[in-house]
Amino acid sequence: MGEQFGRLKESATDLGYRAGWAGVRHAPDGLARAAFDRIGGYAGRRHGGPEQLRRNLARVVGTTPEQVPDDLVADAMRSYARYWYEAFRLPAQDLAETAATVDVPAPDRARLDAALSRGKGVILSLPHTGNWDMAGVWLVQNRASFATVAERLRPESLFNRFVEYRESLGFEIFPLSGGEQPPFGQLAARLREGKIVCLLGERDLARHGVPVTFFGEKTRMPAGSARLAIETGAALLPVHHWFTDAPGSMISCGEEIDVSVGVEAATQALADAFAANIAAHPADWHMLQPLWESDWTDRQRARIVGDA
Repeated sequence: MGEQFGRLKESATDLGYRAGWAGVRHAPDGLARAAFDRIGGYAGRRHGGPEQLRRNLARVVGTTPEQVPDDLVADAMRSYARYWYEAFRLPAQDLAETAATVDVPAPDRARLDAALSRGKGVILSLPHTGNWDMAGVWLVQNRASFATVAERLRPESLFNRFVEYRESLGFEIFPLSGGEQPPFGQLAARLREGKIVCLLGERDLARHGVPVTFFGEKTRMPAGSARLAIETGAALLPVHHWFTDAPGSMISCGEEIDVSVGVEAATQALADAFAANIAAHPADWHMLQPLWESDWTDRQRARIVGDA
């Protein structure tokens, strides 16, 4: 019975995403965007909004969950709803026109171009903020395509749908698990060709995640960005994407992370860069899951520290 329910749930999830991609792309932009905004605002205010989101934002703004402004939680859910609206709509958009709605300050573009000019590849590491697919569209349209990884989703049809969606935007996708080869070697090969790799980088609740201090508390973040930079000589740059008035958004490209200090210290420096950017735009950080050690479930803790 449990297995049958699981399959039913997976099929319903796949159907929901398929309906979103099919329906939203053809809806009038103003009406559909306003509808997603209302849904997000409602979800952010109903019963105080998602509890874990409120707990996460409390670390960012330096207060207790109870004292996190209700408006901030509502704005965060509106931002999250905007992400999904734009994700569902992107495949039907003119990507060059869409990229033109993204603003990247001249110093940040210069920093990216300087790193690319070295010919050793560039790793762009970013947290789950704004719309990372939109940031990718800007990169493809204004600089070059890039390689990234996709987490294996269930059912397989949903995973394939996401891969097809991102490939339609011009991204090269390697599966995080279950592929013909582990993604690390494939990403390293792209970097040695002088190309770009983009990785989401602020959550890795597994035993191989690197312990870091983030907003004053302990968590773990992926080691991949720093390891790739050390092994290939590629530049590692922290990137941030956040929303401005719809449909606008912005990208910042930070100073290169020094990886000569080793994986742990470089990952901590990346965490510090993420923290500064998230603190500047807290409503656009889409972290609705447990992140910090004090919020881990017993199952997560057992997997991470090996107590199982």
